[in-house]
Amino acid sequence: MAKWQVQEAKAKFSELMDKAEHEGPQIVTRHGEERVVVLSIEDYENMDPRNKSLKELLLGGPKFDDLEIEREPDFGREIDLSDLDI
Repeated sequence: MAKWQVQEAKAKFSELMDKAEHEGPQIVTRHGEERVVVLSIEDYENMDPRNKSLKELLLGGPKFDDLEIEREPDFGREIDLSDLDI
C-alpha cells in the first residue's frame, strides 16, 4: 500500500482518490504514524458484512479443506451396572 503524508494527501486529494480506486487502499500518515486508510467504494462494499447474505458470510470464512485432525481413539468408559435393581 502506498503511504501519503497528510499534507501531500490534502494537496493531491484527487490523485489520492484515483490511486485508491485503481491501485488499492492508500495509507495516510501524520507525524510518521499511520492514521487512516483511503479505500475505493468497491473495496469498502466488499468488506461491509451488511452487503452479504448469511450464506456468503459463512462460505467466505477461512477454508479448512487441508485441515487434518488426529485424535486418540475413544472406547468409552466401563460402567458397573451390578448395583442396579432391575
